[in-house]
Amino acid sequence: MKKKVLSFLLACAMTLSLAACGDKTAGEAATAPKADGESAAEAGASELTDGKFAETRHITVEVYDRNNDGGSDPTNNAYTEYIKKGMLEKHNVEVEFVAIPRWTEVDEINTQLAAGTAPDVCVTYSYPTVKAYADMDAVIDMRPYIDNYKDELPNLWNWLGETNLYWNSDLNDGTTWAIEAKLANMNRVITFIRKDWLDKLGLKEPTTKEEFHDVLVAFKENADTLLGSDANKMVPYSVSYDVGWRAATLIESFLDPDISDKEYYVNGFDDRKICQNGTKDGVKLLNEWYNEGLMWKDFYLYGSGDSTEDDMMKAGYVGAFTHNWDYPWRNGEDSIAANLKRLVGDDAKYIAIDPFEDKKGGHNKFLAGPIDRKIFFPATNDEPLASMLYLDYISSPEVIEFLQVGEEGVTHNVLDDGGYEILAATGDAIQNSGMNIDYTITCNGLHLTNEDLTNKSLAHTYAGVDPQDILDADKIAKTDTRVGINVNVGDIEAETGAGDTLTAKRDTCFDNAVKAPTAEFDATWEAGLSDYLSSGGQDIIDERTEKWDSVYSSENIR
Repeated sequence: MKKKVLSFLLACAMTLSLAACGDKTAGEAATAPKADGESAAEAGASELTDGKFAETRHITVEVYDRNNDGGSDPTNNAYTEYIKKGMLEKHNVEVEFVAIPRWTEVDEINTQLAAGTAPDVCVTYSYPTVKAYADMDAVIDMRPYIDNYKDELPNLWNWLGETNLYWNSDLNDGTTWAIEAKLANMNRVITFIRKDWLDKLGLKEPTTKEEFHDVLVAFKENADTLLGSDANKMVPYSVSYDVGWRAATLIESFLDPDISDKEYYVNGFDDRKICQNGTKDGVKLLNEWYNEGLMWKDFYLYGSGDSTEDDMMKAGYVGAFTHNWDYPWRNGEDSIAANLKRLVGDDAKYIAIDPFEDKKGGHNKFLAGPIDRKIFFPATNDEPLASMLYLDYISSPEVIEFLQVGEEGVTHNVLDDGGYEILAATGDAIQNSGMNIDYTITCNGLHLTNEDLTNKSLAHTYAGVDPQDILDADKIAKTDTRVGINVNVGDIEAETGAGDTLTAKRDTCFDNAVKAPTAEFDATWEAGLSDYLSSGGQDIIDERTEKWDSVYSSENIR
């Protein structure tokens, strides 16, 4: 009921807002000819002198508030001031940052869109959410601005290119409701294990699922040796409530390495792969481990943004976990690695391993395309050109580099080979997100001014961490990867508005299946999957199949 009311309010609010602005849509306004033959886009560009407005403009920009303990104010710190100063000097545009809670960002933006108060530049990870907004006339078609202001946006075009700028363009009319940020580093999730525990028990790093299982058993059986009086807090292997993401490489090891593009796409609306053939087998193995007492018993109780699991890792109770490729080293002095070293000892650390083999002996690591967050403009944005110039500014290689590594002597040192070594930051120089991705919203991953500098710096981007640990994790994350492709078959109507409902049902299905008694696993999984499919999942699969067949003549397009 809440969502229906919110959608109604959103529709009403945006209708009133658009009516107040006149009859033309943003796209029409950008391309409509003036009386003298000059387009509105040309007129907009002509307002600029050397890329600068004559009169100061003002825009608001979304930034995630991650509520980091000891972090900096996401709307007012060294990096926001750098951006504000740069935009004012280069384009005469004032920038105001608006904090949006990271873990409830969709609900918050939905509410602000309904109220007509959403930031001019918005960011989300969910394109179906953007499309739902667009269907209510709450989002601007960015295509005219991308095309007509191309000469004013050299950094944006050089960085994102046609691939990411047009990734979401409609097959028929070219409307583009959001552009895609670019993954500079496409590393996803890998598995980490306590190196000091392996050493203490005389165990080798596991390289297969069977070896990994045996190590978990050894951790459990030697809890007294490893944790002493805290033995009852032992967690051999940890995943969170988001099983499909956190156990991705294990689950994907059960998928066919030769899966066709069509099958992967048709069953792939959900990136946690709940509908892919083989996923059930991966979850069944997790269920077996759970019932053996090898997994975090209460994993399903703690949702987005909860720190319980991280706190267990920091305290030294967790033997292994699967997570984002650099997760142990994020957040500087409050990272898992830093806390573990302080609380347990200098030898205590996690290292990356690659133990989940597929049926060919390789390691399935299915990646998305080179895309990341979706950037869009609400219909209430009355400064689209200034907003596009903002995206261009933060896409400059020099700006990305500063936002990622900060000021020399404060947040980094320059090494003998020219590479950067990251220092632990304090005060308003603290980065609340890895490599400051909350400000480099068109870029995710280390991307310095040239490739050589990036490569030299990668191993030194985490303060106080052995560079070799970073290089090993990076190598594993890049092993046996399969990069996604852009399947453009037009809109899938069944997907519109289905994201939140199916995400919740997906998580419930995964969680219930993992913690089910062994004898009830099959029934629990099938019930959860059936609920997912009957709630819209099957309609999406059917429509994707139909539209694939109408556009492509074979099962593979790469």
